[in-house]
Amino acid sequence: MSEGFYRALVIYALAFLLLFGAACGLRRTRASEDGGAGMRAEQKVATATTTATTPVTYVAFGDSTGVGVGARKGGYVARVFERIERVRAGSSVRNFCVSGAETADVLRGQLTRLDQTRPTLVTLGIGINDVSHGVAPEQFARNYEEIVTRLRSKTDAPIVATNIPDISHAPRVPAFLHEQVRARIQLFNTHIAEIAARHDLLLVDAYDMSRELIPNHPEFFSADGFHPSDEGYEYWAKMMWPKVKEAIGEE
Repeated sequence: MSEGFYRALVIYALAFLLLFGAACGLRRTRASEDGGAGMRAEQKVATATTTATTPVTYVAFGDSTGVGVGARKGGYVARVFERIERVRAGSSVRNFCVSGAETADVLRGQLTRLDQTRPTLVTLGIGINDVSHGVAPEQFARNYEEIVTRLRSKTDAPIVATNIPDISHAPRVPAFLHEQVRARIQLFNTHIAEIAARHDLLLVDAYDMSRELIPNHPEFFSADGFHPSDEGYEYWAKMMWPKVKEAIGEE
């Protein structure tokens, strides 16, 4: 069979999963090359220094994993915030994540709400729905770049980004699609890594941390066979916490 047939089959199967609730729910000019990178590094150090004992204003952008679809006690955003509150009493969170969101939805709807806040921490977890909905990798990369560019133009807060975990072994994903799904996720994560490096993001490698663990922990999935369970989200927050601590200046 042709490569085009297999590609269509992968996208069709993923779209089928979404019908059963199985989805995780513009390029501007870069700010001056070496000088811009140096300035951002200085700003990050200054932020960590000046906020070492003050409350954190946490703003989250993303999809259903940020909302907590599949769990009883919230997604990774709620669980990361619980950890922040333990070390920074009086902190606050604005969760702009939307179930089913793609990168295009973050651009159209979520980022406009940033003007309502003055964050000292931003997290970005987006991409699984772009993978599942058949968005072209090049379009995903353009959207992701624009998201980060806009964030950088509006806030000096450190940005913790999470790449796409290896959900190829999720119960809802047919066994014959495991390799194709994994390859597509890897391609999208390559774009995320490149953009994160260019813009000095703190990148959580959820893919690497999950690819060997997930097949041995079926309890990390909720009853829908795709979204994380409470146990899965708790592990997700645990993966993120070292980078979040670094971002807020905690030891």
